[in-house]
Amino acid sequence: MSARPGLRVLVVDDNPVVRAGLVALLEAGGLTVAGEAVDGRHAVEQARLLRPDLVLLDVRMPEMDGVAAAGPLSELAKVLMLSYDTDAEVIGAAVRNGAAGYLVHGTFGVAELIAAVHDTVEGRASPLSPAASVAVVEALRGAGPAGRAPEHPAGPSRDRWGLSRREAEVMDLIARGRANGEIAAMLVLSEFTVKNHVNRIFTKLGVRTRGAAIASWLGTAAPPDGAGDG
Repeated sequence: MSARPGLRVLVVDDNPVVRAGLVALLEAGGLTVAGEAVDGRHAVEQARLLRPDLVLLDVRMPEMDGVAAAGPLSELAKVLMLSYDTDAEVIGAAVRNGAAGYLVHGTFGVAELIAAVHDTVEGRASPLSPAASVAVVEALRGAGPAGRAPEHPAGPSRDRWGLSRREAEVMDLIARGRANGEIAAMLVLSEFTVKNHVNRIFTKLGVRTRGAAIASWLGTAAPPDGAGDG
């Protein structure tokens, strides 16, 4: 995948060796590194100043960790977590705070990282490493077989958010980590139609990211005022 012209990334990690490695990987993939930050507080300052398209954010850092920083940062840019931490509670908290994806070090190569950045910025998917995928579903559901999203939420769950049957089918597939193109192929729809469904779903769930949509759909967030009324 070729890099989108002008796509800018802020790299956040307290380890200078890790930061340097990430910068090299991103630049090798044709992306622009807008800046670097050493902790969550610094990341928020830099994001406000530099206005990147995406923040690549570590979890364990001094001053303000990545989970806490994901909230304010997600108001400024898309947030993609990148950490060695596979703790289910940490991953679930990061997603609920606004992170659009979560990658675990050692589970991806340059091509996968670059693709994850593009998918996150374009809203095509919520990139999750295998370990993170299992952990996030455990954290968001709090019950049921590890790593499995429900095949179909019960009728009351769909009604709770006011989703149509088709929107519920699309949301099911989002919860299983499917990108818009895959959803289109599986439901025999155009990708444009799927994108419209996703936009309506986000509006009804009162969210801005696929990760937050999954958290709401799997029952860890209350519906916004008026949801489910129509």
